[in-house]
Amino acid sequence: MSTEEKAGQVLLPFFKGKEVEAHAAAIERLHLAGSIIMGDNVPLDAQGRMDVQGMAAINQRLAAAAGGRPWPGIIAVDQEGGQVARLGLPLTEWPTPMSYGAAGSVPLAREAGQGLAAELVPLGFNLDFAPGTDVTIGPADPTIGARSMSADPDAAAALGVAFSQGMLAAGVLPAVKHFPGHGSVTVDSHHNLPAQPSTVAELGARDWRPFRAAIDAGSPMVMTGHIAVPALEPGVPASLSGPAYAALRGLGFKGVAVTDALNMGAVTKQYPGGAAAVMALAAGADLLLMPADVAQAHAAIVQAVSSGALPPERLDEAARRVATMMAWHGRTAAAAGAPAGSGGALSAHVSASAVTMLSGPCTGPLVPGAVRVHGGSPADRARFEAAAARAGLALGSGPLVSLIGYGGRGAGGDIAVALDAPWPLRDSTAPVKVALYGRSDGAFDALAAVLAGKAGAPGKLPAAVGNFPAGTGCP
Repeated sequence: MSTEEKAGQVLLPFFKGKEVEAHAAAIERLHLAGSIIMGDNVPLDAQGRMDVQGMAAINQRLAAAAGGRPWPGIIAVDQEGGQVARLGLPLTEWPTPMSYGAAGSVPLAREAGQGLAAELVPLGFNLDFAPGTDVTIGPADPTIGARSMSADPDAAAALGVAFSQGMLAAGVLPAVKHFPGHGSVTVDSHHNLPAQPSTVAELGARDWRPFRAAIDAGSPMVMTGHIAVPALEPGVPASLSGPAYAALRGLGFKGVAVTDALNMGAVTKQYPGGAAAVMALAAGADLLLMPADVAQAHAAIVQAVSSGALPPERLDEAARRVATMMAWHGRTAAAAGAPAGSGGALSAHVSASAVTMLSGPCTGPLVPGAVRVHGGSPADRARFEAAAARAGLALGSGPLVSLIGYGGRGAGGDIAVALDAPWPLRDSTAPVKVALYGRSDGAFDALAAVLAGKAGAPGKLPAAVGNFPAGTGCP
């Protein structure tokens, strides 16, 4: 491959809106590795739902543009479940990843990883930037929250490995993220650069355990986060830091190290133009995700090699790793995939296994046949009301259920329900406190079944919530 071809092989760009043909031309011209699909690229039908055939056609066009090599191009997406899901209905709606920690079942996490990924295959996706294996520290963590499976490093490790293995079984490459751990920093890297104050020993004992487990299990890809670790290299994001990549390789990782999106504030504010791309490559990254200007990044890499600023051997190594991963993926038996929405029953089962009672009775009905609701979004309330009706509960009288949505605050009423991270329940004055970790129809059905006394709440808190320690829940 020429230097220009190798420079393209390490770049995974995004594009704006529906400019598919222009993007395909850029992929061909710059020899790019493929593309990532973001929310604004998803075609919608007349009902505002994802156009399944349209999405598959876009991905087919982009894959063809990245073709012509003995390995397939990358067609990637961010589809974790919960808040981070670029692809909406009619695909199955999954609850937050913290549901797996609350359910505490490794086999269920594997089944869910396979179920989520199987619906991506018919659309043409072969890589999903999931699962997040960050270990959350609780409410001081503004970015990850319920995207973390657990505050327990060993639980996050076991569940993350299982979810990844399920994804691989479905035919989709997973990417564990965000090394060196985004769940224990207090700044959001989408906007500014967080600093991780822990020592290397402390990181090894907590944040790195899920990554070490994933690496030991053969994970093909690890994403590095835009997090400065003074113990490794002060002031420099791990995604651009040689000592950070050395630490990742020191855990035994031999696969593809991909940066988090290079158009995020933590990078663009400090490293304008194509500087971040060259710096990340020189530091040890193999795949550069979403540079702000991919043509500029490509030109900067080619120039850095020709000037001697970037050793050609480093570009060779990075391009070879990406090509090797995709060649390996292309040789594995193609999975048939599953139709959109086919994981609905499994998603509902995850929520029913995760719903957690922090305070309140563990048996019998919580409401006397009728219920009122407030809080959450209009869509949340509509889904709650529909689920209550399916469970045989009347609406408009009886105890007041307060729904707390993403980023919400503690609420009153008779029963407070956290639909995302459970932390707001620590400030709730409601005598009954329930963590649901999701806002899908299946999650609301699980809640309604508990309220009506038709099902128990078997989940256990995967992280402490105020005075409620991790592990709180019904016996």
